[in-house]
Amino acid sequence: MNHPLEAGLKKMLQEAFDGPQKPVTVSWFTNTRPDSGIIGVLSQLTAADASKQIYGTTLAAHTDHVRYHMWGTNEWLYEGTFPTMDWNKSWEIQAVSEDDWHSIQEGLRNEYQRLLEKIDHIHWTEDLANELVGSLAHSAYHLGAIQQMLKCMKDTVN
Repeated sequence: MNHPLEAGLKKMLQEAFDGPQKPVTVSWFTNTRPDSGIIGVLSQLTAADASKQIYGTTLAAHTDHVRYHMWGTNEWLYEGTFPTMDWNKSWEIQAVSEDDWHSIQEGLRNEYQRLLEKIDHIHWTEDLANELVGSLAHSAYHLGAIQQMLKCMKDTVN
């Protein structure tokens, strides 16, 4: 990785998924609490939490939707073509078992790791740059949506 934009993109993706780097010296868009990225936030939830209907969807569906998006990005990066995607299907997950929930989270972690590994070896085009910046924005959006859903869950319990 030689280019500052590659380094910045990778760092922002890491913040979106892992949270700010430790020790926390700066946070660009997440809070500075441990596990404030998507992976850390989701790891604290049970399958029952992930299956609760909030605003017409579930945290399990949000998680699998982000995984599906990252899979599509990775397919393009690794295979050279963007796959045909059924975005409605990515929202179908409702109730999940503990095994299902762990599997969905593991799938997301795997796609995230594949993306990080590939960033150092991309032959950049404007389309690929747009896809990767879009993937970062998409992930940050869903981190915010997940945080709002968790706030709603907490507010309904209290």
